[in-house]
Amino acid sequence: MLKIIIFPILLCSVQFAYAKEFEIDLELGAEINEVCAGCHGEYGEGGKQGEYPRLAGLPADYIAQQLKLFKEEKRKNIPMRPYANERELPVEDIPSIAAFLSRIELTSQMPEFDKNTSAYDKLLIAKKVFNISRVEGNFALGKKAYNKECKSCHGKKGQGKKNSNMPQLTGQYIEYMLKQMKQFAKGEREHDDDADFFAEMNAEEVQAIMAYLSVMDD
Repeated sequence: MLKIIIFPILLCSVQFAYAKEFEIDLELGAEINEVCAGCHGEYGEGGKQGEYPRLAGLPADYIAQQLKLFKEEKRKNIPMRPYANERELPVEDIPSIAAFLSRIELTSQMPEFDKNTSAYDKLLIAKKVFNISRVEGNFALGKKAYNKECKSCHGKKGQGKKNSNMPQLTGQYIEYMLKQMKQFAKGEREHDDDADFFAEMNAEEVQAIMAYLSVMDD
């Protein structure tokens, strides 16, 4: 079952570098998320088959970093413009929404139900289960390419790295990741490291990596 984990202390020091001087208010984060939910879903699960990416469970550092880039228009994204500005999202609010989204946990499998669970409750729980569909590709090639180019930053199983701004790749929409890879390859989006390898990958390798990642959250 999806769980939203909220620590008992709503105000605490911010861990990420972008907003060290601000505090986290998870109640405020939940309020801000009501706006985000219009595109990214009530539970940060994303929508429209990857047009809007999953945000649930991404590292707070990473979410804050990307919101900063949207605000400064260093990362171009037209749908974000009305929301990532100082009036709609003041800089001091970023830690709260970033922390709130990072604490949402999605499950990839339906739980076992007892005989007393109503059909309605099952339906509600089903809406909170998030699993990426498998895609075709050369899984062996995908594993090899992933281990060579992605593993050192995004982790052995694509789950990212704790206490870092490295996002998980498993459990993210394949369509969204393909779009980002194209932007990295064209230099339309900045990558933390040298991103030449994106441009050097052929279509088969890209598809293979996507196929490999699509089964990693099973």
